[in-house]
Amino acid sequence: MAKKKKAKKPFISAGMKLFLIILLIPASIVIYTFVFFAWADLKAIVLPEELSVIEEIQEGEGFDLTIPEEYIPIYIAAGKKYNVPWTLLAAHHRVETRFSTMKTLISPVGAEGHMQFMPCTFVGWDHPSCEGLGKGNIPESEKTDPKVIAKYGGYGVDANGDGIADPFDIEDAIYSAANFLSKAGVREGKIEKAIFQYNHSQEYVKKIMYYYEQYERIGPILEKEALAAAADS
Repeated sequence: MAKKKKAKKPFISAGMKLFLIILLIPASIVIYTFVFFAWADLKAIVLPEELSVIEEIQEGEGFDLTIPEEYIPIYIAAGKKYNVPWTLLAAHHRVETRFSTMKTLISPVGAEGHMQFMPCTFVGWDHPSCEGLGKGNIPESEKTDPKVIAKYGGYGVDANGDGIADPFDIEDAIYSAANFLSKAGVREGKIEKAIFQYNHSQEYVKKIMYYYEQYERIGPILEKEALAAAADS
């Protein structure tokens, strides 16, 4: 009569397997979290070859492509809200006030702030004092009042939620420009049409498009630079 073979005992018992699974879950979470943040840090690193791309473009085109890093997060946030390329906002800021480095932020014809809005465009052309070029005769208290702007159909935006829509506040100004450009045609893909509405000049359109196209080429690199700078601060 053949002997019955003894059943082999499992190398690891069911209880031990369950214990190891429970033990490995938090370890897996820790490892995944570490890898995720390490990858995010690597993506934020600006590589030397990427910087050389900027240098080559600058040398070839003959102008400085540098955008002040502190403005890039504002461009990006405003662009996302109004569906406008952030690089287009940067181009307007560059052309209008050279990134707010002009001696005065009021033009000879009356355009005001970082992005050079005529008061009637900012507050709304339905304001009773608005005519001609759009300087108007709007009381200072009304120029920055979101309720007045909403009443007269202006493009001014209170971006930082302080109850004031101020063309001399950098966030309000950029968000207001994004608001205008979006409604003027950018959200429909009509970028040049929107630029012309911003300033009725074909030469102005060419200038904005020139900077916009260059910034588009290096936009991802500039975003990484801004991210790296923010992480270091």
